[in-house]
Order: sequence, then C-alpha cells, then structure tokens
Amino acid sequence: MEPAAHRPDSGPSISLVGAGSVLVGSIAAVVALGALVGWLAGSIAWGFLGGAILGLPVGVVATYKRYGHALR
Repeated sequence: MEPAAHRPDSGPSISLVGAGSVLVGSIAAVVALGALVGWLAGSIAWGFLGGAILGLPVGVVATYKRYGHALR
C-alpha cells in the first residue's frame, strides 16, 4: 500500500459524519436532560420542548468548537 499523497492546496478536511454526530449527540443530550428536568417538575412535554429549544444552539456551538478550524 502506498501512503496517501499530501496535497497542500486541498485545505483542511472535515468529517461530515463526525460533525453530524457531534451535532445530533449534543442536541439529544440536552433534550434528554430537559426531559429529565421536566419529569422532575411534573411535565415531560415541557421538558422536551425546553431541551429542544436549548439543544439547537448548544449543538451548533459544540460542533463549531470541534470543527471550527475547518472554516478558517
């Protein structure tokens, strides 16, 4: 097997599967945490909703922190 050729002009690489996993995993974790808080407070539905609303920006920030270098 030959080693992969390095192309200096190719720019930084990003794993779309990895970025999607970080995004979905972060959102799912915050939604689950919101559901738990909602269950403890007496309304799982409101907990899911709150977790979904907070999960989107948390997921975007987590993905940017992990793969933001690929945008530079």
